[in-house]
Amino acid sequence: MSNRKLDFQNIEIALGESVRASSTQAMLVEGDSLALLRQIPGQSISLILTDPPYHSTKKQNIYGDTAFEEDKHYLEWMTQYAMEWRRVLKSNGSLFCFCASSMAARLEVIFSKDFNILSQIVWTKPNDPGFDGWKQKMKKEALRQWYPHTERIIFAEPASDGNLHRSPFGHYLKEIRIKAGMSAHELAEKTGLYGRINHGGTISNWEAGRNVPSREQYEKVCAVLLSTGKIESILPYEDAVRPFIMDSSKEFTDVWNFPSVRPYRGKHPAEKPAALLEHAVQATTYPGDIVLDCFGGSGSTAIAALKLGRRAIAIEIDPVWVSRMVARLEIGNKIEKKL
Repeated sequence: MSNRKLDFQNIEIALGESVRASSTQAMLVEGDSLALLRQIPGQSISLILTDPPYHSTKKQNIYGDTAFEEDKHYLEWMTQYAMEWRRVLKSNGSLFCFCASSMAARLEVIFSKDFNILSQIVWTKPNDPGFDGWKQKMKKEALRQWYPHTERIIFAEPASDGNLHRSPFGHYLKEIRIKAGMSAHELAEKTGLYGRINHGGTISNWEAGRNVPSREQYEKVCAVLLSTGKIESILPYEDAVRPFIMDSSKEFTDVWNFPSVRPYRGKHPAEKPAALLEHAVQATTYPGDIVLDCFGGSGSTAIAALKLGRRAIAIEIDPVWVSRMVARLEIGNKIEKKL
């Protein structure tokens, strides 16, 4: 497994004086996240879990939500983020981007240049009566379209050049197999990993990006390829295969039922529920991985990452919320203040 600790240290050095508080596991950064992203070393982040301004909601109490006169200006801004997200993510990293239902399709088109879109998750927010905001209060007879009670989360992985699945792992496996001088059929024969239709099918499916091997299958492949003597080293599983850790006890469909955060004194207007954030982090990262939130807000994403034994970087442009994050994360994490 590559050195996540060293990656984290290099990121802190690169961000310099913008880092307002840090520990060995967490980093709080103040400033324009697009500019700061450009300072982060490439392929150093395992997961980006972030909640940019929605633009279509035009909420005055959310920083940046009213900053764009036209949709195209917002989309041009998000295009720049997509390019930087692709650059800083590891090849087996993941992206979750919250957005409004009215903008999701257009954002998917933008992201698809640099990412494989894996899911468009629908967050239903099944709140109790009295905590549904305008859903309960508004005059239903005045509606001229279905009330937008859900939010969207675009889930994606970095894409390689090419057609169809554009899988970074698939490209890597094909590259080392060819270097080892083996055909997909030969590799399947030696590992016993046959496809249902043809003998090279399993290997070919992995190389095409249709699916990925289990840890046990990957170890068999590595052992055979290394035995040829033509390859000195192969990436460990944690650096090669995008994690997706799931079972039937968790929310495994693309419809997520997590109640909104109920109002409380000091609540961020766009705060997301801890259970939802923990679900995303746990499914798509390994312990010790670096989780980045470019719109840190109240620090909920960082807290979720730390709770699960990951490293966290939160970038926030509003100094008021940076100060609140420092205070919130100081509890139990021994953040060294730099304010």
